[in-house]
Amino acid sequence: LFFPEKRPFFLENAGLFAVGEPEEVDLFFSRRIGIGTEGELIPIVAGARLTGKLGGTNIGFLNMQTEEGQGMTPANNFTVARVSRELPHRSSLGAIFVNRQGTGDAASERDHNRTYGVDGRWGIGEYGELSAFAAQTSTPDSKNGQYAYRVGASYNSAAWLLRGAYMEVAEDFNPEVGFLQRRGGFRKPDILIWRRYRPKSFWGLHELRPHVSYVGYWNPDGFQESGRLHLDNHLEWKNGHEIHTQVNFTREGITQPFEISPDVLVPEGTYDDTNFQFTVLTNQGAPLSVRVETFVGGFFGGDRMALTPSMRFRVGEAFNTELSLEHNDIDLPGGSFETNLGRARISYSFNPKVFVETLIQYNDRSDIWSMNFRFGWLQTANVGLFVVYNHRRGFNDLVEDTPDRSLVVKFSRLFDLLD
Repeated sequence: LFFPEKRPFFLENAGLFAVGEPEEVDLFFSRRIGIGTEGELIPIVAGARLTGKLGGTNIGFLNMQTEEGQGMTPANNFTVARVSRELPHRSSLGAIFVNRQGTGDAASERDHNRTYGVDGRWGIGEYGELSAFAAQTSTPDSKNGQYAYRVGASYNSAAWLLRGAYMEVAEDFNPEVGFLQRRGGFRKPDILIWRRYRPKSFWGLHELRPHVSYVGYWNPDGFQESGRLHLDNHLEWKNGHEIHTQVNFTREGITQPFEISPDVLVPEGTYDDTNFQFTVLTNQGAPLSVRVETFVGGFFGGDRMALTPSMRFRVGEAFNTELSLEHNDIDLPGGSFETNLGRARISYSFNPKVFVETLIQYNDRSDIWSMNFRFGWLQTANVGLFVVYNHRRGFNDLVEDTPDRSLVVKFSRLFDLLD
């Protein structure tokens, strides 16, 4: 699961260190620093970041030292070095080095992980582009390949968006200070053909966006883990209303049985399914807007019907609220079940720098409801005073009915020592 970075120190100039395929193969992912594998807090002793330009070359350097975590987690030193150069015609070339080195008495001499990467982009004409990255990791005792690469081409004009790419990740590729969505290696081709068409006068339509895409994943042994052929068309009217119609042909390869719901198992095997989705949106910029998504079709050898209605209401730029429900009715050979997830979001801005936000959520499958309240008083973006209150409670035998509450108060301020 990908959880985005929220800490201001790491967010500033974060784009300079972004190399790879976002949220799938990221060579550097700052949440690995100061946060353990189970989400626990690991204290950061000190750190420094340097970013800027030198003779037209972008330069970035980051070094952080953490303390020992709970249990046997040793202290670690993290280093990231990045250089990139912008070239004419939307082109660029860059390189990155990422290092994690265990430190302290609890770390061994071979407790380290390193990632080396290069990336580039070449603009062709007004609309074309070629892009690529290649990376290698170094982890002690790894025997199989530790490489990853991606090559892609795109054409993006006012009328057409054409994109094709191929990515391969070796079995032991291990960016410990990065993010890898699928471990164990994979090969992934993907292609997209997207047409934009604006009729002069046809039923009040503003734009038609028919498109087709395919993405597939094969493991190193040649077994297809996932595949999805997507056929869709977006119809957008001049008043802001939209309708999306789509058909999906999917394949899921399951190598081990898993429990999708209590006492409902999905056996191993390959599942080829077809499903239909229909989405209706009213003008999302209006004070009151509605979005309804429906899903009907095959699901792991059975059937799934899903309905997701949501409604937004806003008053000016200050008050916003959203109500949504996710309902799933699933019938599988191993059993049937239903799930419901309800959400309510409310936010109010007293002015551009002072706001309150509330999220209330209920999950009937786990029989858990939770609430998050946040008050913010900003100095600049993501910097200032924050007061956060969380409340969570379960009502079944799997979760203790004792409420789980937490209150966090955080204040941060940036100082310009050179001004």
